[in-house]
Formats: sequence, structure tokens, C-alpha cells
Amino acid sequence: MTDRIGLAGLSRNGGMLPNRPRAQADAGGADFKAALMKNLSEVNALQQDASKATEDLFAGRRNDLESVVLATEKADTAFKMLQQMRNQVMQAYDEIKQMRV
Repeated sequence: MTDRIGLAGLSRNGGMLPNRPRAQADAGGADFKAALMKNLSEVNALQQDASKATEDLFAGRRNDLESVVLATEKADTAFKMLQQMRNQVMQAYDEIKQMRV
């Protein structure tokens, strides 16, 4: 089992154990940031595609309503997922803020 949040390297008094390198502790943050930025760009691309499809439909450049509805629903679902992810991160942050040290 791997230690995803880095608690295995903590001693009883909360300090870092000497055998755990600091770079290993910081590596998880970079992975999370990269994943978050990737998801943000994907949601942004889906929203731009949905906007372009809607504009094309209204301008008469396309006549397939189904694909426009599908693009809009995909963008909406992706945005809702991103909101839920944000809410979970904020909830975890609030719980960490409430911890006594």
C-alpha cells in the first residue's frame, strides 16, 4: 500500500522523519497541479466547442441539432464534475483548517 497523502513519513510529534526526502513530499503537489490544470483545459475546450456549435447552429452553418445538444451536455457535465471536485477540495481544506495542532 502506498502513502498517497504523506502520513507515513511523520513522527509521533508531527515532525518529518529524517529518512524521508523532502522532494518526495513535494512530488504529490506537482502531480495534483498538473492533473487539475489538465482538467481545467479540457473543460474549457468542451465549453468552447459547445459555444461554437451553438453559434454555428444559429448562424445556419450547421443543421444537426443533436450534435449541438450533445456538445452542450458534455460541456455541462464536465463543468458540474469540476465544480464537485472544487467543492470536495474546499471541504477538505476547511476540515484541515479546523484541526488542532
